[in-house]
Amino acid sequence: MIEDPTVNHPGELNKLDFEEFVEKLGNIVEKSPVVAAAVWSKRPFYSLQDVHKAACDFIDGLPMNGKEGLLRCFPDLAGTLARERRLGSESTGEQRSAGLLELTTEEQTNITRLNSRYKTKFGIPFVLCARLNKKGAILRGMKTRINNCREEEIKTGIEEAKKICWLRLVDALQPEQVVVMSKL
Repeated sequence: MIEDPTVNHPGELNKLDFEEFVEKLGNIVEKSPVVAAAVWSKRPFYSLQDVHKAACDFIDGLPMNGKEGLLRCFPDLAGTLARERRLGSESTGEQRSAGLLELTTEEQTNITRLNSRYKTKFGIPFVLCARLNKKGAILRGMKTRINNCREEEIKTGIEEAKKICWLRLVDALQPEQVVVMSKL
């Protein structure tokens, strides 16, 4: 998990009913509101880290085909949806921050080829926390990870999904709802 010591309490999150909770956190894992739905039952949360842990525990508890399904919900990095401006707002911001929405023709050709090879080999999209990387590192990561075995890539993709989850969770809670807990 990526630590942010200034974000220590989920604020009003514990007071939300099921529908409100899922609406607010339904995309902390790309197009997978089932994660938020499962997390809701783990309330009350005493820190944002507790919410993230509950999400990670749910993800880790999925069978292999569930993990694969979760990863299939992620869009290709700099893929067709990005080029056609059809990504969700979270994915658009994440890919923009990595420089993936302003690729040269050569970079776009390379990433399209690598996305295709990756999906053919593993049956899932290449998942990497774009907000923590830039396009050069992403291209290098794609070239390196294509050599991994399927099991390793599912494991790595899930770990990257958890990083994305943390950052989206922090984003979902507006600053006015985040309360810093004092140490007891």
